[in-house]
Amino acid sequence: MSKLGTLYGVGVGPGDPELITVKAFRILKESPVIAYPKKRMGSKSYAHRIMEMYVNQDEKEMLGLVFPMTKDQEILEREWTKTVAIVWEYLEQGHDVAFVTEGDPMFYSTFIHMMRLMKELHPEVEVKSVPGISSFLGAASQLGLPLADGDERIGIIPATDDVESMRKAIEEHDCVIFIKVAKVLDTILMILRDLDLTDKASVVTKVTSPEEMIWRDVRELERAELEYLTLMVVRK
Repeated sequence: MSKLGTLYGVGVGPGDPELITVKAFRILKESPVIAYPKKRMGSKSYAHRIMEMYVNQDEKEMLGLVFPMTKDQEILEREWTKTVAIVWEYLEQGHDVAFVTEGDPMFYSTFIHMMRLMKELHPEVEVKSVPGISSFLGAASQLGLPLADGDERIGIIPATDDVESMRKAIEEHDCVIFIKVAKVLDTILMILRDLDLTDKASVVTKVTSPEEMIWRDVRELERAELEYLTLMVVRK
């Protein structure tokens, strides 16, 4: 049997193309197949836009993968099995595949599910992860805000509309980064008002990218509609 290709999860950072690692750069150069999340309407995904300056697309097999945005388990399973089968075709032929993801591949990323299912269906495939800079680290730099020092406690929490658990997260940590905050922004703002911590919060969208937006006064965001790639830092 010929040698199988390796599947790489390549973190390309939070938005600024200069924030990819030397290793990520090398893997992108060396891999004949670049897999990336593709939007159904054909527009470029965030990860694709970050890495395109490093990849000569005429020399690579550019593999755009559409991921279903649904919670229907049956649809998810069917579509994900199809996606893994597409990637497996290249690996089976001995081609390395670099799957790019914004931030870090092991931190709330699409690659995690790809890795799990590939290991389940094709355990013989070698899967490697190339770490990337996560959005909350990019936010700390852009805000000039140390996230934790000494014995301070930090929490990285996916924001939900569960008021009690969000309040508890703030109360129990010196610093909280709420990710995916856009859909429940008003709820979080209400909790901050109740705790008298509105002045301790900042919000960042598409951090370090050309489209980055920063709000240091979150009062401006009452009833605002923000993009999906938005986080909030609450530093007490």
